[in-house]
Amino acid sequence: MKTVYTCFCTDVIHEGHRNILKHAGEYGRVVVGCLSDKEMIRCTKFPTTSEEERMALYRSLEGVDEVILQDNMLYDDVIEKIHPDYVVHGDNWKEGAERAVREHVEQLIASYGGQMIDVPYTYSENVKKVDQRLREKLSMPEYRRKRLRQLIDMRPVVKIMEAHSGLTGLIVEKTVIDGDNGKLDQFDGMWVSSLCDSTDKGKPDIELVDMTSRLRTIDDIMEVTTKPMILDGDTGGLTEHFVYNVRTLERMGVSAVIIEDKTGLKKNSLFGTEVVQTQDSIQNFSAKIAAGKKAQLSDDFMIIARIESLILERGMEDALERAFAFTAAGADGIMIHSRKKDPAEIFEFCDRFRRKDQRTPIVVVPTSFNQVTEEELAVHGVNIVIYANQLMRAAFPVMQKTAEEILKSHRAKEVDAKLMPFKDIIRLIDEL
Repeated sequence: MKTVYTCFCTDVIHEGHRNILKHAGEYGRVVVGCLSDKEMIRCTKFPTTSEEERMALYRSLEGVDEVILQDNMLYDDVIEKIHPDYVVHGDNWKEGAERAVREHVEQLIASYGGQMIDVPYTYSENVKKVDQRLREKLSMPEYRRKRLRQLIDMRPVVKIMEAHSGLTGLIVEKTVIDGDNGKLDQFDGMWVSSLCDSTDKGKPDIELVDMTSRLRTIDDIMEVTTKPMILDGDTGGLTEHFVYNVRTLERMGVSAVIIEDKTGLKKNSLFGTEVVQTQDSIQNFSAKIAAGKKAQLSDDFMIIARIESLILERGMEDALERAFAFTAAGADGIMIHSRKKDPAEIFEFCDRFRRKDQRTPIVVVPTSFNQVTEEELAVHGVNIVIYANQLMRAAFPVMQKTAEEILKSHRAKEVDAKLMPFKDIIRLIDEL
């Protein structure tokens, strides 16, 4: 009997999956692959059930003869193992970023005479409702909040992109590319920056935008996305206020807050010693971390300590002393910051920190040392890379140039060819 293979990466079975199985069964013995957790989060969506639970679900379906784990989104492992005569998939992978995966699979099976079968994708109200329920489940606080810790365990580097509105949140959520060696890639989560949040509101980055306003930005983004969120918490404010904010963020489903070890009126770190900035004492900042950890109600939420010693030119020894003190106080991660274009001091900090602590996640923001790659940072023990302001910085010059051209032309025709078609904006929102 011929062997037919199809891969599922769903937590809920609907008529579209049953249609795939029906077509597959017409060609022979049906083997269903369960895409592994680490591959699911790389190319599609985060699972809400375990690999074992999904495999058990697939085994229970009528028409399934065998279920195996697929640990490579490009199918290399399963093609090598079972050499299927046919690979069956919905025809939706003939377009977009997934097309590269289809082309790779087609080449693999063609080498021994296998065939590809593209089944028309099932569009119905029921399928739409199931997909919508899955997205809503992923956006629920209890699922979203814990996702950052899960990603740290499963990903060599967790990639976080700045979002400052619902629209930029959608960009982070939906951007998927055909990456290295044909594998799909996407951002793992979002960073809500105080700088970008303030700039979007036309305010200076001095903690002028209060927490109530910032919570509204968080809510706007969370309403239309599912990926985990890290909040830029500036200094955390007064300890008495910080403990309440921790509970609020935890309840909303935020995965982590990063607070910096400075005091007084907030000034952007990249000014360094050009402006007066006061670093908090190790004792005071450790007490703030400990109070925040004591206040939180779940084990999922993370408080990450941001160390400003290198920014303020206090030296490597001071940075390391603070890092070990803050982890001892309960910090769930350490963010080390630098405004130098050369990443050497970041590498040195990470290497020396890792000699004593192999477990605590390290976070970096490569705004100044932007030539370094995620892979290079991972070699030095970095777990999370935050692209902290690029979407905001990309938008402003384009919008300003568009405004200038309309003023010069006294009409909008000259700029129209450079703009995103209105129907594409509508489609971006309608796909929710």
